[in-house]
Amino acid sequence: MGTLYYGGQDMAIHIDDRALAHLKVVIATKLRRNESFTLSWRHHDEDEAPGRSTIWLHPAIPLLFVFDDPEPPELSRAWIEDLANSANTSGGIQLVDEHIESRESSGRA
Repeated sequence: MGTLYYGGQDMAIHIDDRALAHLKVVIATKLRRNESFTLSWRHHDEDEAPGRSTIWLHPAIPLLFVFDDPEPPELSRAWIEDLANSANTSGGIQLVDEHIESRESSGRA
């Protein structure tokens, strides 16, 4: 489980390492372009009430990505594209689950 620290060390957002790695690519790209946007996710932790949260991301607000796994995961281009496409909407990035396509269902053998 990775952690995204937003606005300093006192706001910790726990996100699966693999999802956080994909988010990092999209967030870094948007912030590098000096773009502001929102990031929304659903609460899944047992210690949190069901619901969702949204934060406003801006290039001036400090971010720190911390990964539990020392090795970076192999990234899914399709998942990055899904996240990037949502980042370019008025609703901002919607942290959605990865859609894993099997070779059989994608028509590749």
